Amino acid sequence: MGESAPVALVTGGSRGIGAAIVTRLACEGYQVLFTHSSSPEEAAAVVASCGADASVTALQQDVTEDAAASRELEAAARLGQVRVLVNNAGVTGPLGPLVDLADDDLARVVGVNLLAPVTLTREVLRRHDDGPLSVVNVSSVAARTGSPDEYVVYAATKAALETLTVGLAKETAARGVRVNAVSPGFIDTTIHARAGEPGRAFRLGATVPLARPGTADEVAAAVAWLVSDESRYVTGEVLHVSGGV
Repeated sequence: MGESAPVALVTGGSRGIGAAIVTRLACEGYQVLFTHSSSPEEAAAVVASCGADASVTALQQDVTEDAAASRELEAAARLGQVRVLVNNAGVTGPLGPLVDLADDDLARVVGVNLLAPVTLTREVLRRHDDGPLSVVNVSSVAARTGSPDEYVVYAATKAALETLTVGLAKETAARGVRVNAVSPGFIDTTIHARAGEPGRAFRLGATVPLARPGTADEVAAAVAWLVSDESRYVTGEVLHVSGGV
């Protein structure tokens, strides 16, 4: 792959939806830089799975650190100009009602899911030249359901991310920037196990119109379309990948 290939920056790309997005964008011809907070073995596996001909780089970085955005963009600049930004990194916090949510978990959920993508997007826009730029924010069906008794703060941060998508799309359209979001439903990834219920995607997936959980590849396909030239007249939209919910 030549150095002129466009650069895609993906946060949280070592597993689940993020890994599928990294793999799909690499197949589409992007140079991909993805972050991970603490999973070097999984990150290395993602890089290896993309093949020797792909340009895929893993960067271990906690997206909530003060200088995270600068470090990520410095690494991206060594590849070229960022043309795609996918704000995918996210955490749910432990399952349970709001009253049981500890302060540290509250700060982590808001920091990863909202403050980090806002900061990174701001820094990408500050460095943006006159070329095309497509930003995709990964939301969740929780933004519409509220996830009562499970993770309402996670849901609230995703709703805020969707509002950011709409407003920022209008704010930046004249600069050649498109901003969209994907809203996955119940997707079969390890995020449910990390929250405390490994079978959650299948339990809830059985209740949606398509009667199954989704796959990470199905979400990645939606992201790939949103950053492609085929969607050049689409901005400020939230694309639901939720089996009909």
